Amino acid sequence: MAAIYQAAALALPVGGLDKRDTVKGFDISHYQPTVNYQGAYNSGARFVIIKVSSPPSPPPSSATEGTTYIDPKFSQHYNGATAAGLIRGGYHFARPASSSGAAQANFFLSHGGGWSGDGRTLPGMLDMEYGSTSTCHGLGQASMVNWIADFLNTYHAKTSRWPMIYTTNNWWVTCTGNSRAFNTKSPLVLARYSTAGPGTIPGGWPYQTIWQKDANYAYGGDSDIFNGALTQLRQLARG
Repeated sequence: MAAIYQAAALALPVGGLDKRDTVKGFDISHYQPTVNYQGAYNSGARFVIIKVSSPPSPPPSSATEGTTYIDPKFSQHYNGATAAGLIRGGYHFARPASSSGAAQANFFLSHGGGWSGDGRTLPGMLDMEYGSTSTCHGLGQASMVNWIADFLNTYHAKTSRWPMIYTTNNWWVTCTGNSRAFNTKSPLVLARYSTAGPGTIPGGWPYQTIWQKDANYAYGGDSDIFNGALTQLRQLARG
């Protein structure tokens, strides 16, 4: 997998983008009930990442109940994106305090977060960000790294693909101690709302594979930029 995702941004500068070699995309969830998929494609977007699942917040009393939420707009968004010709994939909003990484990965896989080698399906994405009650969901840095590894290893064992990891530099440094454990496996999806570029790359990744640049995509959701050419995006999808 390392060779696959590293090829997706080959020779691009760390923290920067070659404007001749980028692909527009976006990410969406039930917070965007109406999305103009065809308009997005016609404007140049070629991929979308769609929320599939998340445990509830705050954590339930039983760990097994922490795998219960399916985004109500997932099927609509996935079918709409497919009809428009977009490369698409799903993401899981992690709540590490609710249940194990393996339990959440299996739930994600069972409800639309899987991967197939059809050339149109991205590997799943693990969304690691701030908790609703605490920045790091109540976990210490070592426990957080172990939780992420549990999710990634479970997903990889079932699909042969390493999930992408979505995060911010601040969250990754604060909650994992700037762990370098995943930078040769999982492509980095880095969030930084700025016109000045993706900024500091955490965790020893040499670059971001996707940059989430703002929350105001014209056709619905957040604006994303793939750090490479369309052929490389298709390679990431094919595996």
